[in-house]
Amino acid sequence: MASQVLLELQSSNGSQQVPPNITFCEGAPEAWDLLYRVLPGFVITVCFFGLLGNLLVLSFFLLPWRGWRQRRQRLTIAEIYLANLAASDLVFVLGLPFWAENIGNRFDWPFGSDLCRVVSGVIKANLFISIFLVVAISQDRYRLLVYPMTSWRHRRRRQALATCLLIWVAGGLLSIPTFLLRSVKAVPDLNISACILLFPHEAWHFARMVELNVLGFLLPLGAILYFNYHILASLRGQKEASRTRYGGPKGSKTTGLITTLVAAFLVCWTPYHFFAFLDFLVQVKVIQDCSWKEFTDLGLQLANFFAFINSCLNPLIYVFAGRLFKTRVLGTL
Repeated sequence: MASQVLLELQSSNGSQQVPPNITFCEGAPEAWDLLYRVLPGFVITVCFFGLLGNLLVLSFFLLPWRGWRQRRQRLTIAEIYLANLAASDLVFVLGLPFWAENIGNRFDWPFGSDLCRVVSGVIKANLFISIFLVVAISQDRYRLLVYPMTSWRHRRRRQALATCLLIWVAGGLLSIPTFLLRSVKAVPDLNISACILLFPHEAWHFARMVELNVLGFLLPLGAILYFNYHILASLRGQKEASRTRYGGPKGSKTTGLITTLVAAFLVCWTPYHFFAFLDFLVQVKVIQDCSWKEFTDLGLQLANFFAFINSCLNPLIYVFAGRLFKTRVLGTL
């Protein structure tokens, strides 16, 4: 939607280290060979379906032909957030072919330093943009369904647009270190030129962990769980009242869509953040056992793939769980 890059080589004080994802712990060479052969094809497949699905979603949200014999409708507040999420996923999948080639090339980056920075920065920004948008979507549903009498005063299209703009800016700012510190550097021991992170000081490892795992996952996760717990509790307690006064069934269907989106996001991204935290422990030498390093390196690669899947799952969820969107698609066709 929004992720980290596949290669996380980090160096402090300019010293060169071996990429943690290309370790000298030769405990599973067959697994690495299988990964080099199989994973690029899966990444390209994800890229294709993610590109197709998100373009379809954006076309129905943004183009003027949103229904036969219908005037072009303005986007609702929920659609503004969902359209931005689809746009974020679309930008993200555009960077996947570069990383598929990088994996197939055994992490020997062939595209130069500029693309190394740009592709890495875009992927990093997407990680933050995606989860912040999911928080915004959950907060909007919370305000609408838990406080229906007062939400109309605060829910405005301009406010939703401003929130989305702020999220894109925040994602861009949080990816600045990646743009500045990524570079292509020769790794003579492996006979490759890798797209790597060069950290100027050991403290950057801790800053990256706080940024990635805390700001980019744990805090948003807490907000998402809080909002959705109260949404479900409110719908259970006020089901009959919502049905007669506030359009309960419609809100319930909308909440089902948002809950499905949140669940898919968590299933796809939780493994990545788990292995990213283990990678942090490896970098600060809390984990030094060779087998654990190998487990972390391979796990981070597979977790990246699960994170990629999120970008092509969202359009499927729009079609199969989003009744309103499916109705508009069928009406247009």
